[in-house]
Amino acid sequence: MKRIGNIYSKIYDMENLRLAHKNARRGKGWYEEVKRVDANLDYYLNKLQKQLINHTYHTSKYTTFIKHDSGKDREIYRLPYFPDRICQWAILQVIGDYILKNLTSNTYSAIPNRGIHYGYKKLQKDIQSNKEKCKYCLKIDARKYYPSINHDILKSKYRSIFKDKELLWLLDEIIDSTEGDTGIPIGNYLSQFSGNFYLSSFDHWIKEEKHVDSYHRYMDDIVIFAETKEELYLLRIEIDKYFRENLKLEMKGNWQIFPTFVRGVDFLGYRFFWDYTLLRKSTLKRMKRALIPIHKKVSKGNMINYHEWCQINSYKGWLKWCDGFNLYRKYILPLESACDSYYTNVIKRKVCIAWKITGCREVP
Repeated sequence: MKRIGNIYSKIYDMENLRLAHKNARRGKGWYEEVKRVDANLDYYLNKLQKQLINHTYHTSKYTTFIKHDSGKDREIYRLPYFPDRICQWAILQVIGDYILKNLTSNTYSAIPNRGIHYGYKKLQKDIQSNKEKCKYCLKIDARKYYPSINHDILKSKYRSIFKDKELLWLLDEIIDSTEGDTGIPIGNYLSQFSGNFYLSSFDHWIKEEKHVDSYHRYMDDIVIFAETKEELYLLRIEIDKYFRENLKLEMKGNWQIFPTFVRGVDFLGYRFFWDYTLLRKSTLKRMKRALIPIHKKVSKGNMINYHEWCQINSYKGWLKWCDGFNLYRKYILPLESACDSYYTNVIKRKVCIAWKITGCREVP
């Protein structure tokens, strides 16, 4: 494949930087650091442009915090809005399409218009149209995936697509911004793309060399279907070998092979059966934990806040995609009136005020 060159200048092009700022600030217009950049935008963008032109840009110091997610404690890395978040958006606006061309249609993480619900429809179609070929499921993921990504292997993957030395310098700078020769920081915008891209060679191997028809991946969460358990046991051994030899990854020990339609396939926040789909148990627990206190608040006549409004609408979206009418009726329907009231009295007013003052429809 012909490698791509002469694109580094597109990253520091001022129009690209302005667009990067616009994308990076979306939903964060009320952050103090974003307001500071907004107030003197030309100064900050010119400063970043000079850093990129002169190769004086360096990734800022990370701040970290622990996030408890689905029973796991994850160390999340956070970078300042300026210059780092703007810079990473500027990079991906230029190189993103080239990376996406290397990804198969069966991977769904960190890809515009190919997220959870795209994967939901693909997997559902697979098991409904190929019932015999999907009788058994292999479910695997990598052990400590983000902390285990090898810097040199990731760099070589970028070099397989790009030959622009200045671009590769910038990517190397960000990849090596954490200590050691393994690990990319969870929370970095570029890390989401890099994490997905890291397994792209595995996607092609599984589809083109192993000829697996029913394969789905969301970052390092992988499900594979087959007619027999024996096929999947043999394939698991080969996958384990590929992970170790080609990616320096270790398969997590909790891999499973099971009858697809007896227990359902736990993937993308749902449990898939042949003719119906349920909400994943852990997602249901989180929904109850989030919405029950809001029910109590609303029953006392109190108005919800923005975070609660977002939570209600988020879980409403989750339930829309599964057989969850009874859950909707119990947990969402009693809050619809409070949601509508908050939208009318708070959000629409803020949007109107922001529009009159700045010409921007984003809620500040």
